[in-house]
Amino acid sequence: MNRAIVATFMTLAATAATSVPAAQASCRFLMPLGGGGNPVVSKRIGPDRLVGRTNWNTDFIVDRDFRSYRFFFTSASSERATFPVSGFMVFTDGSSLQVINETPTFEPGTGRMFGPFQAVPGKRTRLMNFRVGSSTTPAAIGFSYRISVQGCT
Repeated sequence: MNRAIVATFMTLAATAATSVPAAQASCRFLMPLGGGGNPVVSKRIGPDRLVGRTNWNTDFIVDRDFRSYRFFFTSASSERATFPVSGFMVFTDGSSLQVINETPTFEPGTGRMFGPFQAVPGKRTRLMNFRVGSSTTPAAIGFSYRISVQGCT
């Protein structure tokens, strides 16, 4: 991964760490499901498909209990774009909780942290799902971005 990308995510993470209580300052990046060992995923918003799956969803594996979770998004496109961003906590019992449901406008190279979102008492989180894009915003097709998720103890 390019050093500028890592620096952007580390800056976002460091900024986020100073804005949460000390008890939540110990955070680590979660690995994407099916990823190649890199916690930061680079994608491009693709079109809706009649057959097959879109590339809008990215799951991050929760391999232990955390007190809270944070989603990070950075624009990698050279143009401004507006599109839906959703985030879900997926639990071991098959249920889920939507924690992000926004349609922000992203300027080129800008980033944003969503959260922190507290763990749900009595539920074991299995995945954090980041969904970017929608068939209702065809103008965003081709927009590039980078995402990651952190779990904090």
